[in-house]
Amino acid sequence: MRPSCAYREPSASFAASAVKTQAKPGWLSFATGGYYWRMVRSRDVLQKTEHRRYPPPSGSWAMSMHWHDLLFMHWPVPEGWLRSLVPAALNLDTFDGSAWLGVVPFRMSGVRPRFVPGIPLLSNFPEINLRTYVTQGGKPGVWFFSLDAHNPVAVRLARATFHLPYFDAKMSCRDENGWIYYESVRTHRDAPDARFIGCYRPTGETFDSRPGSLENFLTERYCLYSADASGNVRRGDVHHMMWPLQSAEAEIEVLEMTAQIGVELLDTEPVLHFSRRLDVVAWAPKKVDA
Repeated sequence: MRPSCAYREPSASFAASAVKTQAKPGWLSFATGGYYWRMVRSRDVLQKTEHRRYPPPSGSWAMSMHWHDLLFMHWPVPEGWLRSLVPAALNLDTFDGSAWLGVVPFRMSGVRPRFVPGIPLLSNFPEINLRTYVTQGGKPGVWFFSLDAHNPVAVRLARATFHLPYFDAKMSCRDENGWIYYESVRTHRDAPDARFIGCYRPTGETFDSRPGSLENFLTERYCLYSADASGNVRRGDVHHMMWPLQSAEAEIEVLEMTAQIGVELLDTEPVLHFSRRLDVVAWAPKKVDA
């Protein structure tokens, strides 16, 4: 039986619950090799690259992080709905004649610059984003319309360094009896409203997406695109193993994520996929040629 994902008014307990589910005992135990283990794991991520369409950058990566309990929710939408919302320098990608709009809740841990240890209150937090898919220079990537995070420091750093539309939000993410309970309410000053309340879980065995499949089109992308205040498009490369995907089910109580871009979702069920964990390294964004 599916649980109730009834809405609760956000409170200070959101922060406590978010950190409680993510901080691990001994996170600051440098003497036991915890920091070294994180560094080794980041290097391990780069040992396998043959699943990519093109190699990762040759320079040093700038950040590493872990993504947990992620739900991909995708809807096909007419290409014309999104084309004007994406810079002209980027090609809007389509599959089976439609552009795709995604809402993706998850939580992050161990977010840190290279050679700097993670700190739970700054490095571990829930995030939810609204996205579509684009290509520039033969490199398929992600275009974010918004990213909400339960971490005001991360929000401001990402806005300043990655030129991404991050917003403050009160959020909660917890695992209970195999279901991920997730709540997000945007609190960013002078920003459009955005809310998500729901719960979800995986329902099948883990699989790798097949080239040419919808799952592969939606997930196997190794860069993000953004635009700075002058309209210059930038590409931020990332690397990770292939997404370990599972089929999923979800009970959504509130989904108010697309009005901010003037889009009302069609009355169709979303395509759902779940991923338990992914280890990621990222490079600093660079300006791309128009």
